[in-house]
Amino acid sequence: MAIKSFKPVTPSLRYKNVADFSVLTPKKEQPKKPRKLIASLSKTGGRNQFGKMTVRHIGGGHKRKYRVIDFLRDKREVPAKVASVEYDPNRTSYIALLNYQDGEKRYILAPLNLNLGDMVIASDQADIKPGNNLSLSAIPVGTLIHNIEVEPGRGGKIGRSAGGYAQLMAKEGEYCQVKMPSGEIRLLHARCRASVGQLSNTDHENITIGKAGRNRWLGVRPTNRGVSMNPIDHPHGGGEGKTSGGGHPRTPWGVPTKGYKTRNNKRTDAFIVKRRR
Repeated sequence: MAIKSFKPVTPSLRYKNVADFSVLTPKKEQPKKPRKLIASLSKTGGRNQFGKMTVRHIGGGHKRKYRVIDFLRDKREVPAKVASVEYDPNRTSYIALLNYQDGEKRYILAPLNLNLGDMVIASDQADIKPGNNLSLSAIPVGTLIHNIEVEPGRGGKIGRSAGGYAQLMAKEGEYCQVKMPSGEIRLLHARCRASVGQLSNTDHENITIGKAGRNRWLGVRPTNRGVSMNPIDHPHGGGEGKTSGGGHPRTPWGVPTKGYKTRNNKRTDAFIVKRRR
């Protein structure tokens, strides 16, 4: 997949680039989207059920419909044909529409090199090829995997963004060592399932937004620096003239932002073989 740039006829076009979408199925060739796989999606504006802002810099943006993705891959031993590879506005990787042999249709995350007409299956006897879903115990050591379960039967939680993957490093009895996208090596139960391959849209990290308006299309509102605020609004605020903040960098609520450990989950500490740092 390549990235498309533009002739700089305006200042913002000089830096803006987009994915060329050449791997996607053309719209006129895509089958009609099944209604049960499309849901309406209301905006939160970063507010909770009481109307209180809990996440800053969220609001506006283009309307989106939610595509119901099968993270569980619980339709076992039934082959499916890839009917289309599509763009999903709710995630960075592309998605694939599967037509199962019994007539059911489902969306899955599309891995790299999964093409129109390919056959995929969720089975422990499946071949090790992109899109197939197996238990970790059935996957060879060294394989790149995505959409990985943390607990058996709970659905894929890890490795779901564009170009993302983890790697199966070793097997030790009931547990497997998996190298996470962050570099952390963690023990997962051998009954946890994962899909084979690296996720699509690997060039997503090389895309340049190019202009402020494009961020607004995505629902991202402007961000203000702490040093430009008043002391009541941010710990970096205030001072006579321009200052660089003074003291250690911290959030508006006083939590240090560089090197300060916030992890507090002793229940799963024993499953971490090697930390990411």
